[in-house]
Amino acid sequence: MLPPADPDLLALHLPAHGRGRGLAPPLAQLLRRRPGSWDLPELPGFGGPLEPEGAVAEEQRQCAALLGAEHCWFGVNGASGLLQVALLAVAAPGSRVLLPRNLHRSLLHACVLGQLEPVLYSLPFDPATGLWLPPTPQLLEQALAAARAGGPLAAVAVVSPTYQGLAADLPALVAVAHAAGLPLLVDQAHGAAEAVAAGADLVVLSCQKSGGGLAQSAVLLAQGRRCAVEAIERALLWLQTSSPSALLLASAAASLRHGRSAAGLAQRRRALALARRLRRRCRSLDLPLLASQDPLRLVLPTAALGINGVEADAWLLERGVIAELAEPGSLTFCLGVVPPAGVVRRLPRALSALRQALGGAPLPPFSPPPLAAVAQPEMPVALAWRAAAEPVPLAAAAGRIAAEPLCPYPPGIPLLIPGERIDPARAHWLQRQRHLWPGLIADTVSVVVG
Repeated sequence: MLPPADPDLLALHLPAHGRGRGLAPPLAQLLRRRPGSWDLPELPGFGGPLEPEGAVAEEQRQCAALLGAEHCWFGVNGASGLLQVALLAVAAPGSRVLLPRNLHRSLLHACVLGQLEPVLYSLPFDPATGLWLPPTPQLLEQALAAARAGGPLAAVAVVSPTYQGLAADLPALVAVAHAAGLPLLVDQAHGAAEAVAAGADLVVLSCQKSGGGLAQSAVLLAQGRRCAVEAIERALLWLQTSSPSALLLASAAASLRHGRSAAGLAQRRRALALARRLRRRCRSLDLPLLASQDPLRLVLPTAALGINGVEADAWLLERGVIAELAEPGSLTFCLGVVPPAGVVRRLPRALSALRQALGGAPLPPFSPPPLAAVAQPEMPVALAWRAAAEPVPLAAAAGRIAAEPLCPYPPGIPLLIPGERIDPARAHWLQRQRHLWPGLIADTVSVVVG
């Protein structure tokens, strides 16, 4: 049963439409029709994402042109499903793919499904917040060189922007990948297709994270010759349902169109103006905010206030303020495309009360995971994940091979990858992480038997 909307709650979480306030108008109109009237199969004239003709095919062609891409496919299994499609389209079974440590776990699932070998590259780390930072072009170039010393690669992936709105220099990263002769896949679930203009080969968008679409509606964009259209559509056939929701397909089209319409651009300008007011109000109260490239993501570095972000989240939730993402060193609030009424007044007041109630001396710097700049799991991910496994205490995990990802959720970024051998330094680091994520990491880890 769905929880009722509570007007007293300050909901600063996804979907970005904010319980319907910012739904793309055509989508809102569709939902007001007789219940179930929009639940349609792939009727003649309507079609689906893989049909060459019909309303869906035409919308996909028009949205590709609108976003500056050559091809566009709507998805109904979220950005997660389309990230898997993209990776399977560019990498044959047995291929090695270069993936960032802040990858979403769906890319690990793609490695299992496609029998791919992930090569993981570490990222810059901010000890003040405990956050991964976007890769620099120099870092990616070095990671590519180190990874290719172990064999050829099929593709490279980056996440930009991150959950917290931190963006990479995408044109420079594209240039690095293309100079190496590799396609670049950009997980842009929290962005708005900037990677297309930067020249990325494959770009995945989430219509609910930065637009007025419904959850599970997503878009895959492609351009250039580094990935064949036939390979993308074959992967879509493998991974997407044969009965896609007409409502979610309409959500993808409506959110993309509205976001680039005069009304949608005006809506965004209003949201940005409110975000600027909110930031000014927070600064006037000496509340620290993390600088990012997405003004509609407000990131409070709770560590600077002496507060664990997970504990801060629980305290705020009891007082009717719901953040999107709690991490040990920060809280991320999503303002959405139509921010909630009263947020400029209520949120700074709540954060000031949080500081007064729980604040203290800044937390000590966070330590990065003791990882090599580039590493490949010792055992294939698919084999480790399917192997006979047993739980062992974190304190006794040193020397064992992980059988499952260790993944506080959200946002689904794994701290440990199946197939990785847990050396003593990593085991000690994981024990510290358990205390930093109260209630979200068990005191045991699943390891391969033997």
